[in-house]
Amino acid sequence: MAPKVEAKPKCKISASRKLSLKILLLARATEELEAEKAAREEAKVEYLGEKLPPLQLTGLNEDDLQKLCRQIHEKIEVVDEERYDCEAKVFKNNRDIHQLNLKVQDLGGKFKKPALRKVRVSADEMMKALFGSKNKGSMDLRSNLKSVKKEDIKQEKELTLEVGDWRKNVEAMSGMKGRKKMFDA
Repeated sequence: MAPKVEAKPKCKISASRKLSLKILLLARATEELEAEKAAREEAKVEYLGEKLPPLQLTGLNEDDLQKLCRQIHEKIEVVDEERYDCEAKVFKNNRDIHQLNLKVQDLGGKFKKPALRKVRVSADEMMKALFGSKNKGSMDLRSNLKSVKKEDIKQEKELTLEVGDWRKNVEAMSGMKGRKKMFDA
């Protein structure tokens, strides 16, 4: 025997009834939103009434007014410090959220950075990698270095000895003769 498949019964509520229920639900939701807004405003007024009582300025002399101003300034400083602390917390939390979002994106992505390893490559292998098979001869980097001969070193020492003492050079250049030598050179 094949099992019976029961057909799903159609909704017995008419379209006009559905529409009227939807309108009633929306009206109820708007009423609740307005009541919530009024409750928030009432809580705000109550909080400000606690923190900031109404000022009594009539009948105060100058000293009392100055004291009152100092008290108000102290309260402002306390509130400003609290505001700064809250802003710093919000900024830190936003930065942390942003970093965590980046981490989630990195983890969710398909690309994964491979771990790099140190590889020792000789000069010949590096040249082959750079230029391919075009460079057939091996490249000996030491052969390209400049060689210094001992004769060059001896010549440099002789030149420094010829210059000699700097005082003699200054004495030779002193007076009009020295100036004439400078112009002649």
